[in-house]
Amino acid sequence: MNISKSEKLFEEAKLYIPGGVNSPVRAFKSVGGNPLFISRGEKGKMIDADGNEYIDYIGSWGPHLFGHNPEFIKKALLESIEDGTSFGAPTEIEIKMAKLIVELVPSVEMVRMVNSGTEATMSAIRAARGYTGREKFIKFEGCYHGHADYFLIKAGSGALTLGVPTSPGVTKGNAADTLLADYNDINSVKELVAKNKNEIAAIIIEPIAGNMGVIKAEAEFIKELRQICDEEKIVLIFDEVMTGFRVSKGSAQEVLGIKPDLSTFGKIIGGGLPVGAFGGKKEIMEQIAPSGPIYQAGTLSGNPLAMAAGYAALSHIKDNPGIYDELEKKSLYLADGFMHNLNELGKHFAMNRIGSMMCMFFVEEDVKDFKTAIKSDIILYGKYFHEMLKRGIYLAPAQFEALFVSTVHTTEDLDKTIKAHYDSLKTIL
Repeated sequence: MNISKSEKLFEEAKLYIPGGVNSPVRAFKSVGGNPLFISRGEKGKMIDADGNEYIDYIGSWGPHLFGHNPEFIKKALLESIEDGTSFGAPTEIEIKMAKLIVELVPSVEMVRMVNSGTEATMSAIRAARGYTGREKFIKFEGCYHGHADYFLIKAGSGALTLGVPTSPGVTKGNAADTLLADYNDINSVKELVAKNKNEIAAIIIEPIAGNMGVIKAEAEFIKELRQICDEEKIVLIFDEVMTGFRVSKGSAQEVLGIKPDLSTFGKIIGGGLPVGAFGGKKEIMEQIAPSGPIYQAGTLSGNPLAMAAGYAALSHIKDNPGIYDELEKKSLYLADGFMHNLNELGKHFAMNRIGSMMCMFFVEEDVKDFKTAIKSDIILYGKYFHEMLKRGIYLAPAQFEALFVSTVHTTEDLDKTIKAHYDSLKTIL
């Protein structure tokens, strides 16, 4: 039996890298099998180490709004690299980037660049704690905010209880300051606030969750959440690492019509390079060092290459307002095709979509929170994933992730995907 180059590379990688990968979901653990090693990407496609081509709906987990290797980002990087890769000193492109984010997102008055989404969310929580003088914060079951200790918490045995660590190395002390509420359930928030009066610094939420599938915060829920934060002087943080500039020019907060106090960004603002940012109200952000006492730093923050790529991406968004109409049209076409297939097959699997993010859950009921999301049949998803892969469609190797449509996915790509979806489901059901 011939062994593929990807399989050989994976075996070698496991000798030197934990699990053979540098981020766990890449290992295909939840769907079975071995990961594909990618050699290059072009527009809406990826090519693996064996030369196999796939229509890509991961897009590096969201940032490739314009597909792989768009010319305008490549040009910006080539021009920037001529001047150097990093200086550890201020550069003009950092100012241009900050001004552009402030211009595009009305809730952001000042912004600080960091190197990842985890750094952004971690720093936003610290800023909220320092600003309010309080220590506890609320997060929602099923929302993922990176791998900082105090985010790796799950609910305890009761419906509303102190969290418990989900990873060795996370202390009980960290867990004690993290309160868990239920997504789209405002009463769970009210109860926590009442039980921890004047102790809660922040509430952090994915306004459109992308890490338990794709689930949108309901209008009344997010409106009441904003009201509670105003009344209790709690800092409301929107984690837009995934949704920032993905679902609209003004991000998820524009879609929902709610302004947070702080926002975190990543993915698209790096144009495919590692980057993150957090920003919001000036009165909070001015408390960040060196203008204030709340310490936050990063040697490579505002790296000129990442800023050049990100500035090119955001400038393209600003200069081409029709992008989101195009994404909506393509995403709707794909989702409608999937729904038609499900009807043909007599299935009523939940299909959630917001703009160019979507997810099909293998459960025949509405999915609106963590409890309903985890009813999805993940074994069936694993079979579906591999059937799609056989047909040249690369999806997230995990049920609870988003499918991302890009501006460069063609009608031919979408039609091939819809056919593969039907054939894959017919094979496994």
